[in-house]
Amino acid sequence: MTSDCIFCRIVAGEIPVREVARTADGVAFHDQNPQAPTHVLVVPTVHLANAAAADNEAGERIAGRTVRLAAQVAERLGLLKGGYRLVMNVGSDGGQSVAHLHVHVLGGRRMSWPPG
Repeated sequence: MTSDCIFCRIVAGEIPVREVARTADGVAFHDQNPQAPTHVLVVPTVHLANAAAADNEAGERIAGRTVRLAAQVAERLGLLKGGYRLVMNVGSDGGQSVAHLHVHVLGGRRMSWPPG
């Protein structure tokens, strides 16, 4: 845990959120600034800066379990029929605002392309 990381503090229960799911590997919660009717963030319980930092076996395991939880959350929220989007931003130009690996689960409407 990094004490100055908001997502680490959410994982630790220090900051209240509307949780959707929690496992030993990750926490899913509703985004406070939703960009779609359904917008959930899924964060690993272990601090990893972003997907680029998942460059070893431990990082692959963390990233893989985070994506798996994101897919389970999408199913739990009823997004399978219409579809959904998973997004991982890396770095400021990629739109990453919190330096902790996280997956956005977006659904409930048709997504446009290109996304940005």
